[in-house]
Amino acid sequence: MGYWKEILSLRNRTALVTGAGRGLGRTIALALGEHGAFVNINYHNSREAAFETLSLISQAGGEGRVAPFDVESPEDVIRGVTDIVETCGGIDILVNNAGIRKDGLVGRMKDSEWESVMATNLSGAFYTSRAVVKTMIRRRWGRIINISSTAGESGNAGQSNYSAAKAGLIGLTKSLARELAPRNILVNAVSPGIIEGGMLESLAPGQLEAIRNLIPLGRVGHTTDVAAAVLYLSSSMADYITGQVIRVNGGLYM
Repeated sequence: MGYWKEILSLRNRTALVTGAGRGLGRTIALALGEHGAFVNINYHNSREAAFETLSLISQAGGEGRVAPFDVESPEDVIRGVTDIVETCGGIDILVNNAGIRKDGLVGRMKDSEWESVMATNLSGAFYTSRAVVKTMIRRRWGRIINISSTAGESGNAGQSNYSAAKAGLIGLTKSLARELAPRNILVNAVSPGIIEGGMLESLAPGQLEAIRNLIPLGRVGHTTDVAAAVLYLSSSMADYITGQVIRVNGGLYM
């Protein structure tokens, strides 16, 4: 294998992707699996979707397993991560992708809508990182990649909870990067812009065209665009990169 292919390879690495049952998490899990990582596919409620992700990884020649636990629960995270470590021997790559949205204007936002978004999108990433770091420290090698959002950098009307959580992920990323660098654990964030799927599927053609006009590259992003950045940061190609926010947004936010 040539030099560049070798340092992109994830052979003999074990990955955990939270919220990997569908959408972006599924694409990330598939990308890591196709490049040799053994992928633990985390889910909470979407059991069937998680097994579909596992099937896709297997069809692509990769390996993995499902890993059910609720990132909102510190106790459940410890249980889930302990099970992975006992089964796989450790965790090398963590992708904190699990997230939810409960949009609404601030004056009408319920306490529960604020709290649940913060619990999943920010606290969940902290709980999982805290649990996984112990095995990475023992190995003196690790990659933590947090999936933030353009909303966390620029803000977005009607998304005060989501934007605050995603901004918090960037702060968490930078703090952990400084703390863990001496242990050869690299921590970075990927900040996607407007990506296919989700709310875009319900938009009228005229609304979608208006969104495209806001993006210098003239198109919405694909989940594969984001997964490519995660794959790069997971590999030895990114050995000298930590504490950074990689923007995958077509120029929407610079």
